[in-house]
Amino acid sequence: MTEATPFASTSTPALKPARQLADLPPRFPGESAEYRRARNELLAEEIELRRHLERVAEQRRALPPGGIVPEDYRFEGEAGTVTLSEMFGTHDTLVTYNWMFGPQRARPCPMCTSLLSAYDGEMPDILQRVAFAVIGRSPIEKLVGFAKERGWRHLRLYSSGGNTFNRDYAAEDPAGDDVPALNVFTRSGGTVRHFYGAEMGASTADPGQDPRGAPDLMPLWTVLDMTPGGRGSDWYPKLEYPGTPR
Repeated sequence: MTEATPFASTSTPALKPARQLADLPPRFPGESAEYRRARNELLAEEIELRRHLERVAEQRRALPPGGIVPEDYRFEGEAGTVTLSEMFGTHDTLVTYNWMFGPQRARPCPMCTSLLSAYDGEMPDILQRVAFAVIGRSPIEKLVGFAKERGWRHLRLYSSGGNTFNRDYAAEDPAGDDVPALNVFTRSGGTVRHFYGAEMGASTADPGQDPRGAPDLMPLWTVLDMTPGGRGSDWYPKLEYPGTPR
């Protein structure tokens, strides 16, 4: 008997109504009937959200071929010069993250750093499926120095200081103002194409909310969204905190 493969089905089964799936009895000590009623209503919405996210993911996977990458950009990595096509390694998919750590910055963006710290722990798993590159405009020595300070072990770092990759795929201006960006590239038959770029930012943000994507890339916010206080309106990650390990 073989292990089931995700998304192996060729047809979409009929889904039970979310309200039906969310009709749960009391589960936790001391909860009131009012709490269970409200919680089940919320659960139904969470089920619908999960289904909507999957529909979006299916639509993303079905995108037509993106533009051919205009050049095989050359980066400086920890072991020397590497081209964009070489970053794929044995994979046919490459994810890149533009780290806001340009040469004009003494220290990197705390928000980017929080995200990358989470990804560092996940990287051994991520690299089983796709290649992943963290790209910043500062010299590679500066990028690697901070990574060691932070205790990162698995992220693959590259400097784009000598090319236009950040400008082309993160919309950074010629002055080099840092912009975070996540992009996905594919390689087939020697041709590298842009598959997807996260394009939700300040211009698409809703009133009273910080710019964010959907799903949110940051595990930090996903956890805080499940708490009574939520994300808050006046707190952001820091590069370090007194009395705590980095």
